[in-house]
Amino acid sequence: MLNQNQTPLLDALKANAAKPHAPFYTPGHKQGEGIYQPLADLFGKAVFRVDLTELADLDNLFAPQGVIQEAQQLAAAAFGASQTWFLVNGSTCGIEAAILATCGTGDKIILPRNVHSSAIAGLILSGAIPIFLNPEYDPVLDIAHSITPNSLESALQQHPDAKAVLTVYPTYYGVCGNLSAIANITHQYNIPLLVDEAHGAHFAFHPELPTPALAAGADLTVQSIHKVLGAMTQASMLHIQGNRIDCDRISKALQLVQSTSPSYLLLASLDAARQQMALHGKMLMSSTLQLADEARTKISQIPGLSVLQISSPPSQGGLGGSSSISGLERSPGFVALDETRLTVTVSGLGLTGFEAEEILDEKFAVTAEFASLQHLTFIISLGNTPADIEQLVQSFSTLAKEYRRTNLIVKSDLWQDVFTTQCHPLHFSPREAFFAVSEILPLIQTNQRICAEIVCPYPPGIPLLMPGEIITKPVLDYLQQIQAMGGFISGCNDTSFKTLKVLKI
Repeated sequence: MLNQNQTPLLDALKANAAKPHAPFYTPGHKQGEGIYQPLADLFGKAVFRVDLTELADLDNLFAPQGVIQEAQQLAAAAFGASQTWFLVNGSTCGIEAAILATCGTGDKIILPRNVHSSAIAGLILSGAIPIFLNPEYDPVLDIAHSITPNSLESALQQHPDAKAVLTVYPTYYGVCGNLSAIANITHQYNIPLLVDEAHGAHFAFHPELPTPALAAGADLTVQSIHKVLGAMTQASMLHIQGNRIDCDRISKALQLVQSTSPSYLLLASLDAARQQMALHGKMLMSSTLQLADEARTKISQIPGLSVLQISSPPSQGGLGGSSSISGLERSPGFVALDETRLTVTVSGLGLTGFEAEEILDEKFAVTAEFASLQHLTFIISLGNTPADIEQLVQSFSTLAKEYRRTNLIVKSDLWQDVFTTQCHPLHFSPREAFFAVSEILPLIQTNQRICAEIVCPYPPGIPLLMPGEIITKPVLDYLQQIQAMGGFISGCNDTSFKTLKVLKI
């Protein structure tokens, strides 16, 4: 059994940083000697001493045989994988590599319509053909959940030649679908289940959290260790188990999408975050869950506010949650909830999520993870303190008392209209459309034209248009509403969203 007390990569980096020598290698600042003083004043000099390159004692990320290999093996054991790869280009490169390793040009992959933009990038890079499934949708809360086992079964019956299934678990709101059933159905067709578990890296370390993707039967999962655990931004991991995925193809795909000059600061932070969770994960998650429960309980008692929670015990994990006005019954697309993810519905105050986000940030120094039309979502992690929770609760209490307006009227089925409209076969593959001859037109002239770029509204950070899809009026209306309410549009060439790039006729 591996000794989780070890941090081979972190130790090697520390030893090399302390070794006296004349450095004639990258990076150019030479362990901080050439760093501009304002930057050194902000960061401190120590961090630059460990900003090293692939020296002999520090191994090679793309052909690990030393300390990186040892660190990845420890991570695999801690997270329940047979093999783990460290990622320095975020979960984005892991999702791209997963698609590249399992799908080639013209191959079909089944995935939910509410995937992250990295999956669309993977389609463009690989040439794979997406078979999109509508996720389950809550029209009252205007939240998309998971795909359902029945919808997947139907899609596989229609497309038995699909090469892989990809799903999101959990969603940005912390909602988990029935991943065990999804895995069983996928494996009946002898193809791999790929999981975007970017927001679920903590699941393996506490029994009251949802079942980790690997334990539920996933063949591959990608986790953003930086999002919810103690690694630095951009530091993620890719895990696999079983024999449905070729390890060599994963390694080669990662060489295409990762930097050849990986940051050892990020790599060492993955080694340290793994040790922290392996040794202290249950205790840290118990404290985090306690803080989240305190916030959820107190905020749900504030008039005009409600919180997203599940009201009956799920079949995965141990999350029962207490009953409340916002408690939702389990459904095929919502069987468990990550209780460290707090979503507060503010529309009962007559405010949009965008307005509430701005008030909390500017007036009370409380910053949410993201806002949507009716909600604010907060990530409560091992880095939060009781003082943070107290400030959050007090801020919401004041918001409800001093900033309440008349009830907000929202067209709650607009997002559903968009999904229904958009889940249809593409006229061109994302790759074909991305590289096709295009032109830029005023927004009003783009209805029924074929999109040539990724259009991603924030919130929710899910591509609403991608290369190869027909642009429809409901989509344009939704995007304009998001923008008018205070959200913004990314991914497209014109961030003001007055024009769109379309395929040239």
